[in-house]
Amino acid sequence: MSPFIQSVYEKLQRHPKRIVFPEGSDPRVLQAAAEFVRLKLGPAIVLGEKEKVAALAAEHKVSLEYILVIDPLKAQDLPLFVRRLESLHRYKGIKDADAEKILHNPNYFAAMMLQNGQCDGLVAGASEFSGNILRPLFQLIKPLPGIKSISSCMVMDVPNCPYGDDGVFFFADAGVIPDPTVEQLADIAVETARLRRQLTGKIPRVAMLSYSTKGSAQNKHTEKIIAATALAKQKLKELDIKAEIDGEMQVDAALLPEVGSLKAPGSLVAGRADVLVFPDLNSGNIAAKLVQRLAKATAYGQILIGLSKPAAELSRGSAVQDILGVAALVALQAIEYRKLYPEQDLTTEDWIPQALRS
Repeated sequence: MSPFIQSVYEKLQRHPKRIVFPEGSDPRVLQAAAEFVRLKLGPAIVLGEKEKVAALAAEHKVSLEYILVIDPLKAQDLPLFVRRLESLHRYKGIKDADAEKILHNPNYFAAMMLQNGQCDGLVAGASEFSGNILRPLFQLIKPLPGIKSISSCMVMDVPNCPYGDDGVFFFADAGVIPDPTVEQLADIAVETARLRRQLTGKIPRVAMLSYSTKGSAQNKHTEKIIAATALAKQKLKELDIKAEIDGEMQVDAALLPEVGSLKAPGSLVAGRADVLVFPDLNSGNIAAKLVQRLAKATAYGQILIGLSKPAAELSRGSAVQDILGVAALVALQAIEYRKLYPEQDLTTEDWIPQALRS
């Protein structure tokens, strides 16, 4: 276990949170949920038909102790959720039967649970296509104030890496917006910096990536990055988020101190970046998968940014430990910053529910 994810688990053990996993028919999800509970990271909620979930758990020798299994078709909250769905402008005039049918889908039911505070975070996508996960979240979860587009980031934990934060990087956007505008790029940078600050307590160093560094090439593509950098700086200041940001910047200038000092002398980010903002989805997704496979990095994501509630969309190739790590990161998002980094730490016993104490 890397020091990064170990630190995440330790913080969460002091402030456990409830995570809902809609894919109760996937054994990897059940195993991750059981491990989430075993590590005292918080209660786990799994959606699915109770008898089938129990049979699958028994088949794979997974304990369901302290895991709440909810069947959306028979849930006590279904009538309440139907009324709340009908109250949304998007679903105005929908019939009860149609609303019920929508909420029988575990992804919609889980998103409604999240929006209404019946869980603290949502993790899905181990066995579903992206659209099936993102659509309910985008329709039912409110965005943060001032955010017009939801995006995502991946947390990359690269072993034996001297760059970034001891090999930990935040890559954005690698999963949602194909060709972000200037404003969208700025929002991606700001919200990823906010997430980085929330999860680690450290000041983010954000590099707005390009194939050019500080005017070595000039065209509409580099001008877009320059404009997005300026706008992101303005937004960070307005929101009082402590972060360093610079661009446009090539990736070697962002990561390598010797190259950074040569290409961008005086930059507080060059050679020290730990948040990498890519110009488009092609470059972000390709880079993330290259680093994951060639550098044998652990990739946690996609963590959705810009939503008012914490959620993540998994890769369908996720292993149990990947799902567990993403769930922990999503849960950590639900904790107020001042609780994560108080002047004097609180004891674990103050924050672990009685049912999860050893």
